[in-house]
Amino acid sequence: MLKTAVIHPTILEALARSGHFAQVVIADGNLPVGAMTGANSTTVHLNFRPGLLDALTVLEGILEICPIQGAIVMEKPEEADAEIHQSYQELLGDVTWNTMERWAFYDQIREPTTTLIIQTGEQRRFANIILTVGVVKMAEESGF
Repeated sequence: MLKTAVIHPTILEALARSGHFAQVVIADGNLPVGAMTGANSTTVHLNFRPGLLDALTVLEGILEICPIQGAIVMEKPEEADAEIHQSYQELLGDVTWNTMERWAFYDQIREPTTTLIIQTGEQRRFANIILTVGVVKMAEESGF
């Protein structure tokens, strides 16, 4: 029996084959994920209805399963609101944080290191995020 609250079989399988430095993408409901898939990526569609399932809920679930060491979001125009970035930073804590120009961001998603793309029903703009999988610390490294 699984002990994690996340029980989606495809997400668990893709994360199980994602090693250190693999990329996991949480996509909003508008990202054209069909045009973003790379050679090693699996796409999971959780966008049943606008607003369901939101990106923050998915991020919380991912954080229960695997360590994240970095995040990349798309640069937003100066006049645009991207309050979700602040929420991401609060959930992620002490990780490397970067922004990337729109087309470079899309190219980054297509990299062979992307193993999982999760499309959500998130409707907030600039909610797409690329997560870099970290390492699981051994007991002696964690202070146990």
